[in-house]
Amino acid sequence: MTASSWDEFDQRLSSEEHLHSDSEPLAWPPPAELLQRLAERNANTLATLAALEERRADFGDDDNPLMQEMLRMDAKLTALVEIVNQLLAPAATLPPRHALRFNAVGALLPAALLPPGDGLRLRLHFDACRSLPLELVGRVVRVFDDGRGFMEFATPGDAISDAIERLVFRHHRRKVAEARQQLG
Repeated sequence: MTASSWDEFDQRLSSEEHLHSDSEPLAWPPPAELLQRLAERNANTLATLAALEERRADFGDDDNPLMQEMLRMDAKLTALVEIVNQLLAPAATLPPRHALRFNAVGALLPAALLPPGDGLRLRLHFDACRSLPLELVGRVVRVFDDGRGFMEFATPGDAISDAIERLVFRHHRRKVAEARQQLG
């Protein structure tokens, strides 16, 4: 499955990010109760990220009082989330940022995130909600000459895989929109 998982990973849409991230070694295969606990936590994290990232709708120059009120509420919610992030996960306590690429199949990690052994737990902290990391369990199935390694995720289940794919798509869509704004 390792060669096919790399091919599947490489052919799918991936998100390339500089995220606060860290990892730790993990016995392989991981206990089923750990996978279940992480699946529940990750479902909540992914739902929170989706809600926070999608709440910003483009209302343009709409003078509708309802739209203006929604913009004010959005600004207040943004400020509240930032306050909570600072209280729960101050920047000084976050792991360093690393350049990585991921999708629902796995992640291409820098050497700094590859602990000894095959199994590992990867924690990704997204800026939208730094206090809730996405925790993914898997094993390193391929190491490249430049020191990077491909981590194949333990099967997270269809719901979590779909949520990760939606997260990747949102991040890709945002990067395309930013690139278009810079050109235009």
